[in-house]
Amino acid sequence: MSIFLRAHLLHDGFSEKEVRRLRSAGHLCSIRRGAYVHGPPPDDAVERHVLLVRAALPHLNSQAVVSHVSAAVLHGLPLWGLGLDRVHVTRPGRRRGGRCHPLVHVRTNTLDPAEVVVIDGIPVTSIERTVVDLARAVPFTQAVVAADGALARDAFDVQRAWGLLGEMKRWPGAPAARRVLEFADGRSESVGESRSRVLIAAAGLPDPVLQWNVPGTGFETDFGWEKLRTVGEFDGRVKYGRLLKPGQDPGDVVFEEKRREDAIRDTGLAVVRWTWAELDEFGAVAQRLRRRFRPG
Repeated sequence: MSIFLRAHLLHDGFSEKEVRRLRSAGHLCSIRRGAYVHGPPPDDAVERHVLLVRAALPHLNSQAVVSHVSAAVLHGLPLWGLGLDRVHVTRPGRRRGGRCHPLVHVRTNTLDPAEVVVIDGIPVTSIERTVVDLARAVPFTQAVVAADGALARDAFDVQRAWGLLGEMKRWPGAPAARRVLEFADGRSESVGESRSRVLIAAAGLPDPVLQWNVPGTGFETDFGWEKLRTVGEFDGRVKYGRLLKPGQDPGDVVFEEKRREDAIRDTGLAVVRWTWAELDEFGAVAQRLRRRFRPG
């Protein structure tokens, strides 16, 4: 979806009256002051944020680089619980500078050219710098969700991320970022699984093995506690959509999942499931897991 800037429209010969008429007719819709799209903007928050980024850049310093949450969006990292109504950029300069407006948060900070990549013509912090910046700036769970997604990619260089963090050891949020990198695991396959991992740790439960292959079944589980004879499964809509094969309907997936669970239970393992809604009150899930744990 293309961005139409008011200044460009006027330069191309449209009058103020014509621009107003196009807006009134719904042919142009505002996404921010002086920036429009043809027709209604997308309902998806991530798609809208990409448009906000493109609309904001012409108004910013030419050295501004998209960073933090906005960079995570452009890199296609999974996000949860982070506002997407404000564009985040960093421009090189003295650390701890910058300004925050309702639509744009501009940070001034050290930024090496090697930490900048170009995505669809937009300068963006590298995926490693993006993950480290996010981990310094946002709550632990939200940072883990993005870091897990990054670690799942071959393009993510975890050693480079640790190197960047080492250079930032005196920066605000560096200890929090270190904790995120230590905890992050690219085997987590969804936002729900990443959130579950954080909640499992916070509940004081033993660390599970992620994507554990159950011996003798050929099946894999989201979480496995082999010595405690228990597996855990996060049930999310995204997961079942991923399992759906060409020609299958949701009922087929549910049937196959039941066969899979029966095979796992036949090995003597307890199976504990939880849903997205239960992540907000995870205490009950933690209790179910504790009741099922039994040393093998």
